[in-house]
Amino acid sequence: MKTLRHFNHFTIAGFTYYDGALVFSQLQIGTELSLVFEPDNRYDPKAVAIHFGEHKLGFVPRGSNDAIAKLLEMGHQPFACHIQQLDPTAHPEKQVGVVVFVRRAGNLPN
Repeated sequence: MKTLRHFNHFTIAGFTYYDGALVFSQLQIGTELSLVFEPDNRYDPKAVAIHFGEHKLGFVPRGSNDAIAKLLEMGHQPFACHIQQLDPTAHPEKQVGVVVFVRRAGNLPN
C-alpha cells in the first residue's frame, strides 16, 4: 500500500527574492522541504512558504496554494515536499521544481 500520493508539482514562486541563492549549492534532487502557512502575508492570505531548514526559498505559486493553505491553516500536516528538478542555468523563478505528495493517514508526522 502506497504511503505517499502525488498531489501537485510546480516551480518555486519568488525564488529570486529569498534565500535560494545562499543555499542553492546545498540543494539536491530529493531534498525534503517544509511548507509553512503564512496567513498574515500582505500579498496573498493563502500564502504557503517553502523552506529549506531555516531558509525561505519562496512560495507555492498562487494558483496552486488554495488546498494546501486550507489544510495547513487547520493544523493538518499531510504533505511531503521534495525537490524534483534543479537547473542552475534557468531563470531564477524556474530553477527549482518541487513535487508535493499527500501522506496516507497513519503516516503523518506527529
